[in-house]
Amino acid sequence: MTYFLPSHEYARIEDNLAYIGISKFAAEQLGNVVYVDMPEVDDEVVAGEEFGAIESVKAASDLFSPVSGTVVEINEELLDNPKLVNEDPEKHWIIKVEMSDPSELEKLLSPEAYAKVCEAEKH
Repeated sequence: MTYFLPSHEYARIEDNLAYIGISKFAAEQLGNVVYVDMPEVDDEVVAGEEFGAIESVKAASDLFSPVSGTVVEINEELLDNPKLVNEDPEKHWIIKVEMSDPSELEKLLSPEAYAKVCEAEKH
């Protein structure tokens, strides 16, 4: 299952791991991504707090974590080729986090609720 923040980050959940990245909508709004700032492996992230940034030719945006936990992997492909986020943001997640409190997922948006957020932002 995939959950979203209103700020356009997603958490795709597999067992106790959250693959965190930006949504397709966010990637389209940003345009060509030129840089992704990520935490280090073993860093702690906190739900709702900043964990990095993403820059495009148009803008720079902070990245917020949908869940709390420990970073177990970063997507190193993005260090050399940040444009992969534009090609397929769900395939090219930014960080993988071992969740410390899976109940936090209840506070996130479902895909349907997130689609309504995106629709409202288009108008």
